[in-house]
Amino acid sequence: MLQVRSLTKTYSTIPALENVSFTICPGQVLGYLGPNGSGKSTTVKIITGLLEPTAGSVFFNGANIKDDLAAYKRIVGYVPEEANLYPFLTGLEYLELIGRLRGLKGRVIARRAGEMLEIFSMTPHRHSTIGTYSKGMRQRILLIAALMHNPDLIIFDEPLSGLDVTSALIFRELVKALSRAGKLIFYCSHVLEVVEKVCSHIIILQNGKQLAYGTVEDLKTFQQMPSLEAAFAHLVQERDAPASAAALVEVVSR
Repeated sequence: MLQVRSLTKTYSTIPALENVSFTICPGQVLGYLGPNGSGKSTTVKIITGLLEPTAGSVFFNGANIKDDLAAYKRIVGYVPEEANLYPFLTGLEYLELIGRLRGLKGRVIARRAGEMLEIFSMTPHRHSTIGTYSKGMRQRILLIAALMHNPDLIIFDEPLSGLDVTSALIFRELVKALSRAGKLIFYCSHVLEVVEKVCSHIIILQNGKQLAYGTVEDLKTFQQMPSLEAAFAHLVQERDAPASAAALVEVVSR
């Protein structure tokens, strides 16, 4: 179980997060939503152990992650928003490096990397350098690297970025399968249509504050909205999209 209690982060006197709390249990997929600047990236950095909160704590299985951060990181799989990889390594070399850093044996690395590269249609490109990869190919390598050590907690930060239709469909089914396998999944995304289909629970942030927390159906019912997208727009008071689009067309046509 991952428990986030009263998480707060301020930069100088500017709050990025204010008193955010949630729990992820085995098999749950928590969708973490909010406009740009709402505190999503700050939360991701804190629960991955990359950033210290100003106040509040993160617990995994009842223990504060700060007590043994190295042990906590061993059970975490993380797909970051930006695909910062080593461009001079081939895709297979990068996965071999990650496998060794994760303490996996050579034969396990070879089997898992080989089979996952095949599933994501990357086998023909496994000996090409990452610097020659497209954005979507780099994203597929990140996904494989995050899963190679069979982590208990998986953190996805905009994981569909750059993926083609086939890979995106595989990923959606992958999230469901990981959930059925009892993994804890934190899913940060702007693609609300996918979030509605794969997530069991939702948190909506705005300006660092937690506006809503519950199941997808609970949020739609409570807001009396037909979809998660409509409920989200209502909660964060987004501008009317059709009106904004029409105004932009008018501006450029004058």
